[in-house]
Amino acid sequence: MRFVPDSLRRLAGMGAAVATLAASLTIAVPAAAEDLPAVASATRYELIGTYDLARLDKVFGEELKTFMKTPEEAAAFDGLFPAARYPVKLYKVSYPSVVPELDNLPTVASGLVAVPETGLSTMPVVSYQHGTVFDRNYVPSRPDQSMETRIMIARFAAQGYVVIGADYFGRGDSELPDGYLVKASAQQANYDMLIAARSVLAALGVAPGQLFLSGWSQGGWTTMAYLERLEGLGVPVTAAAVASGPVDIALTLNRWLNNPQPVDAPYLPGAVTLLLMADAFYHQVPGLDAAAIEPAYLDAARDLYAGRIDFDTFYAKTAPSLQAFTKPEFRAAIAASKGPFWQRVDERQAYRWKFKTPVRTWYGGADEVTPIYIGKLPALTQQLLGGAETEAFDAGATADHRGVFVKAVLDQKPWFDSLLAE
Repeated sequence: MRFVPDSLRRLAGMGAAVATLAASLTIAVPAAAEDLPAVASATRYELIGTYDLARLDKVFGEELKTFMKTPEEAAAFDGLFPAARYPVKLYKVSYPSVVPELDNLPTVASGLVAVPETGLSTMPVVSYQHGTVFDRNYVPSRPDQSMETRIMIARFAAQGYVVIGADYFGRGDSELPDGYLVKASAQQANYDMLIAARSVLAALGVAPGQLFLSGWSQGGWTTMAYLERLEGLGVPVTAAAVASGPVDIALTLNRWLNNPQPVDAPYLPGAVTLLLMADAFYHQVPGLDAAAIEPAYLDAARDLYAGRIDFDTFYAKTAPSLQAFTKPEFRAAIAASKGPFWQRVDERQAYRWKFKTPVRTWYGGADEVTPIYIGKLPALTQQLLGGAETEAFDAGATADHRGVFVKAVLDQKPWFDSLLAE
């Protein structure tokens, strides 16, 4: 069954670029899963595969060598990750949610529940929030296409933790545009994924134990935004871990635009494109992209966000430098911390409240996306506010964005284990 909600039709007055997106949207209602225990909700799930021990051990072997930038970086982790203990069953989940920024528009989102075959009736749960992707399929519910998801499965699920992960709005099965760094939507998609995952686990006869959060890059920011929501709702979280998380998007963006460094990733124009386009759609701000992006690159930016071209094509059609990609007046407004867009982005900070939950963050000296200073902000802020214990860890002077992630995942497991109730 497919339908176009009235809420989407109302978006037609938002401007040409956004109206085009709105007119093309439909919401898919998934068919009921077969041969699996039913869940007591509108959630649907299906078994999409099982990773046996040999498959899991490949993740930190030959696959890590491909994932890291150089063989030497991968070799630094040789022998540090233990062999898999349990095969892992993988379930794709479709679940109902709402879009807060669009008057709680009903939608359907997707994610992954990875359940280790431990034989235990209760297992701890790690909710993983994934990083920036330019393709809707590089997400947890498609683990074969998401190396970061496989790393989490091999590190945690293969050692006895249930791993869950939302694809986010606009990724996976969602037919909405990408909700990139849109705060309330990120919180909602992940919270409703947690509810859905608990329904699936109940149907499978598994009781969820202590809840842990982990995220990388975009997912590091999402993890902190999600933690803020969970703490506000009184949902217990044992600990949260963040690798290269841009917890202050406004400051991170200002650094990218107005203090460029040789280390900066060539895909930053793509990330800024997603940020601008998502803000325009979810906050109904027509013309924002044209006000920020140089005219020569505007069509390519719109095509990337709409999924009409892949990132390689976008990269070939645009400038790898944000200073060439964006308009001077846009950069000047960000430098001065002025304008409605700046205000909306500044409101998406994810660290300035007093934490109730222990948090650890990781940063690296060669990170091409998240500056060291941003990685330290949660710990410094909690020292100021007297919040829960929050520590920042240096992954090393040569640790790039992916290196920080792998080092963080290596360190998180023993920390989480130490916090498990006996």
